[in-house]
Amino acid sequence: MRFPLIFLGAVGLTAAGLYGCAKAPGRPVPGEMPVVLSKISDFSILYGQNCSGCHGQEGSGGAAIALANPVYLAIADDAILRQATASGIPGTSMPAFAQSAGGMLTDKQVDEIVGGIRKRWARPEVLSGVDLPPYSSSTPGDSTRGSALFAAYCSSCHGAGGRGGQKASSIVEGSFLALMNDQELRIIVIAGRPELGAPDWRGDVPGKPLFSQDISDIVAWLASQLPKFPGQPFPTPAKVMGEIQ
Repeated sequence: MRFPLIFLGAVGLTAAGLYGCAKAPGRPVPGEMPVVLSKISDFSILYGQNCSGCHGQEGSGGAAIALANPVYLAIADDAILRQATASGIPGTSMPAFAQSAGGMLTDKQVDEIVGGIRKRWARPEVLSGVDLPPYSSSTPGDSTRGSALFAAYCSSCHGAGGRGGQKASSIVEGSFLALMNDQELRIIVIAGRPELGAPDWRGDVPGKPLFSQDISDIVAWLASQLPKFPGQPFPTPAKVMGEIQ
């Protein structure tokens, strides 16, 4: 009967060893197991990790527009939101997030973000009966007419020529315009930046909302202000080291 005793002893030692390994220093406990990023499906986590850095906590805005803006969500449908989230917006600072476009998110996660934005922050009832300008327009803008419209509607805040005033900063600064395309400028004119005190298309001149063509013309004028080489040029070696005579 010695063999069963030896066998049982070996089993006991093995169990004790496995228990000891489970408690070994550095071994993660269940709550510390790494999360598989592609499995995250909670909107708050996805938004917080991928969107809030630019669009602000709870869509409040920051370096980029506020997503918790009912006007923006009224003119941008789910297809637009999904395209921007998945593939980014060329000509702007908005990057692509979908794996199919080089990002980190699955298609399901992109859909979760889009659905969460709409569910949390869209308020269609506040714009019921309002004649909204279209998100985009195929009609070209007239920059000459846009200059006059900007003076009438926008210069009271942004100053003459858009170079800044007492209420708002310059909107023709090259580094700013270099991060915008015409569509993004149109969105700002329509939806405003309420988190910064900038009104939507109805509030620049009380009782005189901008029409779609007016918006296109202002955008054309703003786009025409982009310098050929935006930003400050690097100093030449001669300016840094001193010119050699």
